[in-house]
Amino acid sequence: MTIETQEYLIDIVEQGNEKALRTTLASMASADIAEYIDENFEVYGAMALMEKMSAEQQAAVFGYLRPNNQQELARHMEVGMLAKLFRDMSSDERADVYAMLNVKLQDALMRRMAKTERDDLLMLASYEEGLVGSVMTSGYASIPLGVTVETALYRLRQSAPEKETIYQTYVVDKEHKLHGVVSLRDLITASPDDIIDDIMVRDVLTVSPDMPQSEAARIISRYDLIAIPVIDKDRLLVGMVTFDDAMDVVEEEDTDTMHRSATVGKIEGGFKDASPFTIYRSRVNWLVLLVFANIFSGAGIAHFEETIKAYGALLFFLPLLIASGGNTGAQAATLIVRGIATGDVFKSDWPRMLAKELLVSVALGVTMAISIGVIGYWRAGPDIILVVALSMLCIVLVGSLIGVLLPFVLNRFGWDPATASSPLVTTIADTSGVLIYFGIASAILDFSVVPG
Repeated sequence: MTIETQEYLIDIVEQGNEKALRTTLASMASADIAEYIDENFEVYGAMALMEKMSAEQQAAVFGYLRPNNQQELARHMEVGMLAKLFRDMSSDERADVYAMLNVKLQDALMRRMAKTERDDLLMLASYEEGLVGSVMTSGYASIPLGVTVETALYRLRQSAPEKETIYQTYVVDKEHKLHGVVSLRDLITASPDDIIDDIMVRDVLTVSPDMPQSEAARIISRYDLIAIPVIDKDRLLVGMVTFDDAMDVVEEEDTDTMHRSATVGKIEGGFKDASPFTIYRSRVNWLVLLVFANIFSGAGIAHFEETIKAYGALLFFLPLLIASGGNTGAQAATLIVRGIATGDVFKSDWPRMLAKELLVSVALGVTMAISIGVIGYWRAGPDIILVVALSMLCIVLVGSLIGVLLPFVLNRFGWDPATASSPLVTTIADTSGVLIYFGIASAILDFSVVPG
């Protein structure tokens, strides 16, 4: 929504110009209205605004609202109004909202719905979050085997207003088992007397309702599908996942991955609406663990205390070296984690990835060693520069290898490899960098160190 449109909407709402408000709302996209409501959310104001819309637009706008705002509005609506809203919503969105409601409100809604609607809602709401069943919709178009194109088009005209999409129509038998799919284009271009069995595509990509939703999203993206049918173990057609639902899944997965890569836990409802305690709880665990992990860096520095006293110039280069190891390790981990997430990299690829990163990290280390050697020439003597340059090479090499291997190790033990990104890799690389730097310094400067 443009700033001008938002300001105009605010003005007519404040003025109470009902005629202008109805006209404006009718001309606006549902997503833009939902954005306005989310940005200026107040329960009774939102309900008053929705009353100025048609039933179809109310359902569409409600589906775009943030989950916490949906929940708040549902709690304040009369049961009859909410039931009417439910009937006009798409089946998957209806199931999502239903799952957020308390048991008392769920029961009240169920009593106001037809049996077929109740059965459909309970079926969709029964799947755990993260599975294909939780994002599929039952608003698909289907036609029986053996009918003519003319009959198929007639059936689609009758059912189209209730379906989420008719661009792909599924062909089923009397038991509702999936046998093929036919596109709207093929139906329009075919002869009215053609039999559906002769023009449908029989080799159909499908997914299971118990499959991870991210896998369905990857299939839709890879094959540029409008939608993909969902079938159970008996090949019964139970729903479909549409392209827009798949994109929502991708966005959610990317957000979760970014959070985990920063060692931040899942934040329900989004960062903007989360309470300070929720944000605190999502971040504190890893930060406390990493604090204790960093103790090893301090212990390493204490171990080489005599070397540091004798060659104080070493401290000047310490932040540069440690940061370089953490940065290169985080880069390597990010590439591997993203490769695993997109299916570009598999568990068995770790030897090849390790060999490739070994070559790259050596090249990076040499380049960075030369750079810091030039910078440090004016700061310290040749012995110190040799220590710093060699340390840079080793630290970059070790940091990169940690960044490559850690995601594979975590994945091997069933943990999310995304947690191997920045903070965790940086902490491990920091500790390794301290030990490498002062270990090389002690060896080259021929200084015997006795732990204090």
